[in-house]
Amino acid sequence: MQKGFKRNFEPVRVLSDSQIEQIHTATLNVLDVTGFKYESKKALKILEEHGCRINYDSMVAKIPPSLVEWAISKTPSSFYLKARDEQKSMRFGGNTMYFMNSAGARYVDIDTGIVTMPTLEQNNNAVIVSDYLDSVHVFPSYTPYFEMEGVPPVMSCPVSCAQRHRFSTKPSRGAQPTDSFIWETQIAQAVGAQLLGCVEGAAPLSLAEDPCNAAFYYLEAGFPVYIASGSIMGGSHPVTVAGASVSHNAELLAITVLLQCISPGCGVIANNFVSAMNMQTGDLNFGTAAIALHQMAYNQIWHSFYKIPVNNTGSAFSNSKLIDYQLGAEKLPLATASALSGANLIVLHGGVTAELAYNPVLAIIDEDVANTLGHIIGGFKVDDETIGLDVIDQVGSDGTFLNSQQTRKMWKTEDYIPQMFDKSSYQEWINTGKKTVIDKAKEKYEEIISTHKPVPLTPEQDRQIDRILKEATEYYRKKGLL
Repeated sequence: MQKGFKRNFEPVRVLSDSQIEQIHTATLNVLDVTGFKYESKKALKILEEHGCRINYDSMVAKIPPSLVEWAISKTPSSFYLKARDEQKSMRFGGNTMYFMNSAGARYVDIDTGIVTMPTLEQNNNAVIVSDYLDSVHVFPSYTPYFEMEGVPPVMSCPVSCAQRHRFSTKPSRGAQPTDSFIWETQIAQAVGAQLLGCVEGAAPLSLAEDPCNAAFYYLEAGFPVYIASGSIMGGSHPVTVAGASVSHNAELLAITVLLQCISPGCGVIANNFVSAMNMQTGDLNFGTAAIALHQMAYNQIWHSFYKIPVNNTGSAFSNSKLIDYQLGAEKLPLATASALSGANLIVLHGGVTAELAYNPVLAIIDEDVANTLGHIIGGFKVDDETIGLDVIDQVGSDGTFLNSQQTRKMWKTEDYIPQMFDKSSYQEWINTGKKTVIDKAKEKYEEIISTHKPVPLTPEQDRQIDRILKEATEYYRKKGLL
């Protein structure tokens, strides 16, 4: 099983206990008074059986506070996700932190920022890179690219899922659009793995038919579920951090209620993907202080108060079109805030240009960021050996610690040494060709592609995947979608 990174100190708090209670109580009020729209009669029926007040014309369920509290209590504080390779399986929860690969609609040129449709080979190579990187623990849906040359849009998710399983043994999240969950579930089962099922709401306060159907299907397969509700402060959510926290909380708890009504005790990880709006332009505004504060408040409520595993997506994207200072300055503070405040999973590697683009060279650079954050949350040991009073006494006021046994023994474990970042002296940098971090990551990319060989599927597993994709193609052709 993948170990991830252990948080060895209490998560940072941004809310008082009374503020948490206020947000939680307001959330219960929204669900009980305003209600939540489920665009599925099957979902509404099971909710009605559990005490919700249903308006079948508007498809809105008014959820009693007691049912919300029951659903929270039924949701486990940790759960297991089985990968194709048992050694790559994961347990989400507690103070363990993992990283999820990012995604983008298309391939971005690392030098020019120009975005193009990726080929299937570029998609596969990007999967191979993430299979190689130790700090990429799990793949999301439609990753690394939403689109692939020659692949019809309706087949994008099933094909992406197939290629992730062909070129990596790490676990994946499923998808939900247009019944893609049917084929992705079958692909995972064919290779002996589970998916992290995906049920995403639509802000404000609704869940479309596709994710409702996906909820039933993934839970019937015995898979844990990743829940989300992407929203925009000032657009689909209130502009304030407090108001957005209540609205977003209500959306995710409404999904949690449905899942626990279907399958009490099912594993859930709840994602925070709340963006800000640039009120000057109307565009999305990534990497802002408001997003960081929202994530930290969210983590405190869900990780520490509800005791439900949490994922953060805020650090996956930047408004920058290039791998430059802006990209790092927008992604890193959010990733750091997530890591310090209790996130169990952080989406980070490879995302650039909002949600429009991805590049595996950036994912290689992000490996250093992830490992640095992992080392930070691991904290440091305080005991007689690490304090080293005897060493301090021996060195005194005119010696050096450079040649001490303590230094020789502990220098590698006391800090993380980046692999891609330039740590050379100025003269060494000049003498070795003035390579940038991007130059070094490009070289590493070529090395990975030429030498890393993911564990292949068996011939029978490969045939099963081909059969499933063929059935999916026929299914969508009969529906007139191909």
